[in-house]
Amino acid sequence: MSTFPTNPSLMGGRIYSYSFNQKKVFNMAKVANNIFVRGLSGSLGEQFVIKRVRSGRTIIGNSPTFYANRVFSEAQQDVHERFREATLYARDAKSQAVYVNKAAGTHLTSYNVAVADWFHAPKIIEIDAQNWHGAEGETIRVKAVDDVQVVQVNVVITDNAGTVIEQGAAVQAEGGWWNYTTTVTDANASRLVVTARDLPGNVAEMNWD
Repeated sequence: MSTFPTNPSLMGGRIYSYSFNQKKVFNMAKVANNIFVRGLSGSLGEQFVIKRVRSGRTIIGNSPTFYANRVFSEAQQDVHERFREATLYARDAKSQAVYVNKAAGTHLTSYNVAVADWFHAPKIIEIDAQNWHGAEGETIRVKAVDDVQVVQVNVVITDNAGTVIEQGAAVQAEGGWWNYTTTVTDANASRLVVTARDLPGNVAEMNWD
């Protein structure tokens, strides 16, 4: 039995552990510009796996061996399903310019970037409401970031009981800021519910009162 972590960059900064009934296969060698393995990829019998990565290096590792009767836990099945959904998203999204440009000049493909984006929700860093006093025409500023792109920021204004007074989309400004201009004057307006959405549809929320 062995336990190993997934890649945190694909899991929104959280580390998940898998437990499989398998032999330990952590021995690995990295080879660069060796005439004996140059251009090789695939497997050698059931002993070694050879892989050439985008950086040009050739990696040789032990072939993984799984027991036929291995059983995945509910948590593992949930992670597998999340990866399945991420790869389905990435297959369609990898040709989008934002992912192609993000991958350019790195060892990643646009597909890799899209998969990672699916697992990363945006973050709302700050709500600046110092110029908002419940009147029409005032500006509420929101700072939101994402590993690739924030595509929408919405602002909902309510009273203390949660009754919606107005809501709408903010307009993107510079430096990660988005501006929302109020359209209603209401002395009972006292709370803000702000959401930010990224390309895969992940949503972050922050409340202000």
